[in-house]
Amino acid sequence: MLKKIPVSQLRIGMYLHKLDASWINHPFWRSAFLVSQQADIDKLVSSSISHVIIDTSKGDDVAATETEKIATPSVTTPSAAPKQQVTDIAEELEQAARTCARATRDVKNMFQEARLGKAVDSEQAMSLVVDISSSVSRNPGALISLARLKNHDDYTYMHSVAVCGLMIALAMQLEMDEETVRLCGLAGLLHDIGKMDIPMSIINKPGKLNDDEFMLVKNHPQAGHAMLSRVKDLHPMVLDVCLHHHEKIAGNGYPHQLAGDQISIYARMGAICDVYDAITSERSYNKGWHPADALRSMADWTNDHLDSRIFQAFVKSLGIYPVGSLVRLESGRLAVVVDKNPAALLKPKVKAFFSTKSNTHIKPEIINLSHPGCQDKITAIEHPEDWHFPDINQLWTNGIDYP
Repeated sequence: MLKKIPVSQLRIGMYLHKLDASWINHPFWRSAFLVSQQADIDKLVSSSISHVIIDTSKGDDVAATETEKIATPSVTTPSAAPKQQVTDIAEELEQAARTCARATRDVKNMFQEARLGKAVDSEQAMSLVVDISSSVSRNPGALISLARLKNHDDYTYMHSVAVCGLMIALAMQLEMDEETVRLCGLAGLLHDIGKMDIPMSIINKPGKLNDDEFMLVKNHPQAGHAMLSRVKDLHPMVLDVCLHHHEKIAGNGYPHQLAGDQISIYARMGAICDVYDAITSERSYNKGWHPADALRSMADWTNDHLDSRIFQAFVKSLGIYPVGSLVRLESGRLAVVVDKNPAALLKPKVKAFFSTKSNTHIKPEIINLSHPGCQDKITAIEHPEDWHFPDINQLWTNGIDYP
């Protein structure tokens, strides 16, 4: 059981699950460990952190009268900003699929109206954000992973839904307040609306763009900013992310070649979410990258293209092995990741389905690699095409109709 207690009640032998403060403001954002020395307690007591969260299933408890149990966050109230997963991914997938399909349809209509010169309805857009946020708060892996499985014809609209979900999950990971979480989602939903100023024949062109076409595409941040500037009372952060999500930390991005702290934290978040979804999505002219491979490559782009500290939080929001990743286990079995484990990113929940020793399919088995009795572990990332698995996504989507 998770319990929230004052730092003054922390004792050796307790398992520290989480610090009740943003990781940006302290060095312990990754910490989850058994308190074994007084020095750790003293360091926390002397910091600005007032409360911590302990896991009594992994360490000592305190008297029930001295603790404040963590309330299960509401997922039906739009203003709620949950801080933990409250639903198993298998329970959320069907609802997430409906949310994703509905949001994609509505975004398509909204963007097509913008193409015709009509101003974006910010209330309608925020309504979509609330629906997406509700799913992400219940279990981020469901909607975010489903949104990666795009229909080629609707890529631009589904990309917007995916980046919205990724922005919400990242903002929650960064422990931003509920209003900021929603605004991050809205920024993600509208960040690419400027592409409606570009002919669809160029956006969906199979193959390399010529110089003139590429310059048109590079102008979409300014075009989007101009479109959104017509929306009454739209928050400046949404405009900023639209205009600057292609800026790079080193200063060689576009449109304004901003560098480092000249780029807002929200635009830096947008850059990470936009890049991840773009490179992991399959298009008619481009094979999507394996999610875990994408994260490894993006790690090499930090301090040049992407903000390294925000990227660390992004990885934690997705898991080192995102849902849908194909992995090899030490036992010789192949498995697909079906859910992350926030407390142990290297030990997600997987579904084993193939034996490399006998080169044959086996009865699928769900394995929680973080379980104390589990002797298996991930040893490598594998690629479905190398094993001729035509639709591995059916293994983790449980056969639901995804977008």
